[in-house]
Amino acid sequence: MNQPLRQPLRITGSAKIDGVSIFSHLDLTLKPQNWTCLLGASGVGKSTVLRLFAGLAEGVCFAGDLSDPGHVAMMAQQDLLMPWLSVLDNVLLGARLRGARPDHDLARDRLAQVGLADHADKQPSALSGGQRQRVALARTLMEDRAVVLLDEPFSALDALTRAQMQELTAELLDGRTVLLVTHDPNEAARLGETILIMTPTGLLEIAAPTSPIPRDIHAADVLRAQADLFDHLRRPT
Repeated sequence: MNQPLRQPLRITGSAKIDGVSIFSHLDLTLKPQNWTCLLGASGVGKSTVLRLFAGLAEGVCFAGDLSDPGHVAMMAQQDLLMPWLSVLDNVLLGARLRGARPDHDLARDRLAQVGLADHADKQPSALSGGQRQRVALARTLMEDRAVVLLDEPFSALDALTRAQMQELTAELLDGRTVLLVTHDPNEAARLGETILIMTPTGLLEIAAPTSPIPRDIHAADVLRAQADLFDHLRRPT
């Protein structure tokens, strides 16, 4: 792995798109080597925060301060698979774009880990939505980056597969600084070491369980954190 992040990352300020305010007075700090889960209503600016950290915020007018995270790995909500490439070549795309030597063995290992070993030579059009999302996850997990940004990475998966992919991702990203955007309170309670709700007026921190991640889905502290998140998310902003 690249050298782990030693210092926190911080974003403070406001953002607009086409003159419309996306968020204002935001002050978000990512602790190093920590999973931060960010929840909130649709349109509140969660994905915009990810894009700003990734340096992919074309069209966003940002006023404020932003830490430079260096090179990051990012998984967007859309799978962004190249339709003319095979599944295996999509997983290897990052290395090819960097001009690095593709590691076919590792790519096949990643596909096996996400349950798609038998699909390596298929085109993306032959896959279901959930399978495509797992290909995108495998591609992200190929990237040896200290900072990883995940935007709803398990949203298209059934409950059992989602739990399995959460566990795999937590294992493979151990020691990384991870920002996970999710709408799922249980997911945040399982994976979050810092749990934040983003609202139009700022951030609300919810006490996260203190046990190591990934946590048991039925653990009492996970269920308590999930209930707390549901209570706060239901409140009008």
